[in-house]
Amino acid sequence: MSDLIQAVLDSEEKHDLRSFLSELSQQEKRYWLRNDILNVYNEYCAQYQTSQQFSTSSSLGKLIYYTQEIIQDGSSFCFIVRPKIASQEVYRLTADLSVEPMTVQELLDLRDRFVNRFHPNEGDLLELDFGPFYDYSPIIRDPKNIGKGVQFLNRYLSSKLFQDPKQWLEGLFVFLSLHQYNGVQLLINNRIQSQKQLSEQVKKAIAFVSDRPSEEPYEEFRFQLQTMGFEPGWGNTATRVRETLSILDELIDSPDPQTLEAFISRIPMIFRIVLVSPHGWFGQEGVLGRPDTGGQVVYLLDQAKSLEKQLQEDAILAGLEGLNVEPKVIILTRLIPNSDGTLCSQRLEKIYGTENAWILRVPFREFNPNVTQNWISRFEIWPYLETYAIDAEKELLAEFQGRPDLIVGNYSDGNLVAFLLSRRLGVTQCIIAHAFEKSKYLFSNLYWQDLEDKYHFSIQFTADLLAMNAANFIISSTYQEIVGTPDSVGQYESYKCFTMPDLYHVVNGIELFSPKFNVVPPGVNENYFFPYTRTQDRIESDRQRIEEMLFTLEDSAHIFGKLDDPGKRPLLSIARLDRIKNLTGLAECFGQSKELQEHCNLILVAGKLRVEESGDNEEREEIVKLYRIIEQYNLQGKIRWLGVRLSKTDSGELYRVIADHQGIFVQPALFEAFGLTILEAMISGLPTFATQFGGPLEIIQDQINGFYINPTNLEETATKILNFVNKCDQNPNYWYEISQRSIDRVYSTYTWKIHTHKLLSLARIYGFWNFISKENREDLLRYIEALFYLIYKPRAQQLLEQHQYR
Repeated sequence: MSDLIQAVLDSEEKHDLRSFLSELSQQEKRYWLRNDILNVYNEYCAQYQTSQQFSTSSSLGKLIYYTQEIIQDGSSFCFIVRPKIASQEVYRLTADLSVEPMTVQELLDLRDRFVNRFHPNEGDLLELDFGPFYDYSPIIRDPKNIGKGVQFLNRYLSSKLFQDPKQWLEGLFVFLSLHQYNGVQLLINNRIQSQKQLSEQVKKAIAFVSDRPSEEPYEEFRFQLQTMGFEPGWGNTATRVRETLSILDELIDSPDPQTLEAFISRIPMIFRIVLVSPHGWFGQEGVLGRPDTGGQVVYLLDQAKSLEKQLQEDAILAGLEGLNVEPKVIILTRLIPNSDGTLCSQRLEKIYGTENAWILRVPFREFNPNVTQNWISRFEIWPYLETYAIDAEKELLAEFQGRPDLIVGNYSDGNLVAFLLSRRLGVTQCIIAHAFEKSKYLFSNLYWQDLEDKYHFSIQFTADLLAMNAANFIISSTYQEIVGTPDSVGQYESYKCFTMPDLYHVVNGIELFSPKFNVVPPGVNENYFFPYTRTQDRIESDRQRIEEMLFTLEDSAHIFGKLDDPGKRPLLSIARLDRIKNLTGLAECFGQSKELQEHCNLILVAGKLRVEESGDNEEREEIVKLYRIIEQYNLQGKIRWLGVRLSKTDSGELYRVIADHQGIFVQPALFEAFGLTILEAMISGLPTFATQFGGPLEIIQDQINGFYINPTNLEETATKILNFVNKCDQNPNYWYEISQRSIDRVYSTYTWKIHTHKLLSLARIYGFWNFISKENREDLLRYIEALFYLIYKPRAQQLLEQHQYR
């Protein structure tokens, strides 16, 4: 029995619970989500004039707070209770308050019956259960340690291995002897024949380099070290070599997890990386206007540049300059023949500002040229990914002149291709989801059949399950992306247990407590986005041009709205014009608040100005809605809408110009997986108000270096912004305080340098543990392959057949 339910039944509040269930039974709805439940409960409390204490702190109030869903089934109610993060309990309550627990299978059956009320499913459905494959893996116990997988793994496996020193040293010795670069031996050579000899020679080498001048280059004593059995890879100077060998010496004599991580992080074992983004429309110029590609392009280009730079630095520090080591990073994407004048039809494109980072474009095979010659929506590309992976493998092997050392998937499509490539090549695989469609679209799994023609969620959610379970490690931008918050379900958590009626039941889709999860937030590109106070790095002509564009330029083709008073404090928001980004909600919030209009102007940088210019249905709807709101609230003269595509240089200066005017950045998304524009605004020095739904909860510390808003509560949002504006008017230093704290927050946590250092450290450590623990994942991978061929592939084939007739 749930403690929460038992507490109610043991008190006088059981009468209130009975009354509350009676209220639910009188409603038209039969399925309530958390917000619905809270609304009904608040109405109940208002109707019966209960005390504030009863509403929030009573046993019933606590039960309601932790209840995620309620489903009415005849005269009984199914309560899905989430008493703590990553935990779910299911109970059936009857009108007379008898309670019985329900199994996951019973819950999924009930959800199916709710959808198929008039055509109930006959017979059992396929059940997907990944749980048994995690039985042989270590599992994190404390929910607060979810997302710190590598720290847990180090502690767990270290303690296990260190109990058997002989096995540990033998594994370490073999691991060190394996490393090569282009056929050249690294770290140790065949003069060291055993782990015992390794221990002896390390001490001799430490004594030798300790007598050398600290900054003496490695090449000057390379020969002496080689005669002792040590090849390049230990360091570029005598000091660095001594440090690395000393860490190894400590690891051999008295191993502990911290020393192990410090040592493995120095090992030169990654030189070639693939970042997979097959969706396409990926380039460095002219591609950001296409729906759902902009953020992906910016993120991956920044990541590729930072990774190449870090790999180069690591190679130099390891003393590999004499070997002409050239780390290489490839962004693998799709070649699109009809590329609208962009370079998306070019096979190979060097990434600006790099020495050896490239965009490699591989075309989809030509099943129907009317489709495959053109850009294909992310919802439609699934039939082409298997053959794409086969073709991409050949191209990558040719470009690298060998296998890559690490494959990183991005988004659902990229993660599936990363799995297929990793399986074929035997390479460590990492996935980064960024955002799952399953979390964006309410009831998307339950009503998948109604949405299938448009979104093909049956294929996509299957791909997500396969990729996340196949990955060696998973990177998320935030903790709550994995397991949410005390009152919201995480994106990965939503895959734990769900049904797709008439297709399959997922009784255990992912182990949330697996150490494969690691929180590694992305960074902000400091070349383009930096504080407005760094005037020496700003170009005056750019500043004047952006100033004019924001406030006074008349350009009917790209700008809507002339400001009556350009001197008012600007509220800025930058996003795509789609429903989830909710710019229309911000405009309505501004329109409803006369006081906000008195103090501020609203400036939106958002996509297209005209319906006929957009090829995206959702964007067209939002354009129409935005014009309607401007008309409804008579916002002419108070709002300015820029339908422009900005370069990163201009974007950075735009934030800074708004900061020059002591402006505010508002991010009003209904849900935001992470929030790169938030980082860009904060590092520029803009006080930022951002949605409380999603990643911004972890970026911003509320009222310290920014503010949370509930974008569904327009009045509350307006009040929060007004309170800040009034505080700034009363105390001019307040704006500067929040501005500086915003800048400090980004520099301390959200730079690409921090991101890539952590990513490469993870890749090395997971690679090491995969080797040393000899974990056999073949049963899991065979299960995933079976699901790929039995579920994914037939459905993808059906979609391909539809494409043949376009």
